[in-house]
Amino acid sequence: MKKRIAILPGDGIGKEVTRGAVDVLQAIGERFGHRFSFSYGKIGGGAVDEMGTPLPDETIELCKNSDAVLLGAVGGPKWDQIPVHLRPERGLLKIRKELDLYANLRPTIYYSSLADASPLKKEVIEDVDLLMVRELTGGLYFGKPSERSTQDGRDVVVDTLFYQKEEMTRVIKLAFELAKNRGGKVTSVDKANVLESSRMWREVAEEVAKDFPEVTLEHMLVDNAAMQMVRNPKQFDVVVTENMFGDILSDEASVLTGSLGMLPSASISEKGPYLYEPIHGSAPDIEGQNIANPLATILSVAMMLRLSFGLETEAQAVESSVNEVLNNGYRTRDIASPGKKLVSTTEMVEEVKATILENEATQSIMSCYV
Repeated sequence: MKKRIAILPGDGIGKEVTRGAVDVLQAIGERFGHRFSFSYGKIGGGAVDEMGTPLPDETIELCKNSDAVLLGAVGGPKWDQIPVHLRPERGLLKIRKELDLYANLRPTIYYSSLADASPLKKEVIEDVDLLMVRELTGGLYFGKPSERSTQDGRDVVVDTLFYQKEEMTRVIKLAFELAKNRGGKVTSVDKANVLESSRMWREVAEEVAKDFPEVTLEHMLVDNAAMQMVRNPKQFDVVVTENMFGDILSDEASVLTGSLGMLPSASISEKGPYLYEPIHGSAPDIEGQNIANPLATILSVAMMLRLSFGLETEAQAVESSVNEVLNNGYRTRDIASPGKKLVSTTEMVEEVKATILENEATQSIMSCYV
């Protein structure tokens, strides 16, 4: 199989973790006989510095002409004082719009080897397996007007939460389709006791549920959902919610695995390439120190292999290798614990690669006796 992948390293540790993910993809290609070609584009603060925009037209075209997109991270305090429309995060919002990436999938699963890395008790997080489905192209992040001004001598600000019913319908329907092949439960998170947009969201969820009688629907207010996420996370299967709520809740879910450095994501469209990225930020405070955790980006590659390329065996090879490396005690700084082997970014990548290729050797030996 031949596939074209656009790599957008972005800012901060984005360059380091995407470099590691490319190495892992090359190992998968070597093991399974695939050819992946990589083309690089600019996004975020570096693009602003070099090209005067957080998302150059060349990057948009590169992504549209690729089979999948891998993104590192964008942003940093260096660009906090520049005009809002030039901020690195604007590049991220724009690429979502340009590629019509309407839903973000963020899985959170329990790693027994990382139980001590979470601040929560083992009995709370054990066997957690939830999938956050976040609407990605509507809501407060995109609504207009969004501005500051002065009225009668007073500073005022307005942000607009805008949704079309169709935007809600397609992401909620996706959540039900995913739940049908998982635990058969959808938790729809809203603020229907206060927001008109949430009342429509809840109505749409009820409408969609009629087409999925095998899936159980429950509604949960976002403040309660935030509490339940750390109190009893095992109650969740698929969680679907609007843009801002999903942004916050999925970051909260990182405590279930012990670190933001463990959570991958996939942003999907109805047509065109999907975009894959770790949910962590650019972490400029550790940039260039070779201590960032590359596993969220590597696990995002597994999602790419599964969702964009239909390569389930290859995806499982990545995931099982990550799990094996963790079981063998290798840790980056964010998930370090006493008695474990503290390794750098590049060393962690090398361990995952070696495990992938070693498993190939084992399988080849076994196949000789079939």
